[in-house]
Amino acid sequence: MDWTLEVVVVPVSDIDRAVDFYHDKLGFDLDHRTTNEHMDVAQLTPRGSGCSIVVGSLPSQRGMKPGSLHGVQLVVADAAAARQELVDRGVMCSEVTVFDERDGGTFFGFTDPDGNTWAVQQIKARADKPLIPHEARGRFGAE
Repeated sequence: MDWTLEVVVVPVSDIDRAVDFYHDKLGFDLDHRTTNEHMDVAQLTPRGSGCSIVVGSLPSQRGMKPGSLHGVQLVVADAAAARQELVDRGVMCSEVTVFDERDGGTFFGFTDPDGNTWAVQQIKARADKPLIPHEARGRFGAE
């Protein structure tokens, strides 16, 4: 039996501001935005990821205080290049820190507008061997 982590709820105070940050600043794909009399929910996925984030107004999403999510980790092949990309888009990031010279020991971080914190880990092997092969992507449409 596979147990796959595919959605993480990110508690935010302003859904529009969160969508702007995660889509426009971070470059996450906006999979869908559903707004009706029952809900306002957006699902966004980092490129190459099998796990999405969801922001919104459903009871399970309102059960957490905005800004209370800490330590969610993204993985990139090149931390310095990824950090520079975010800085160029206006995201405040910590400096790249090497905790261990082995692959996987390099990190930087950033915080979303509500105070949710994210870590970004460098795993160089992702450049040549992505976790999800390019041909297997696009579950919400063409990539």
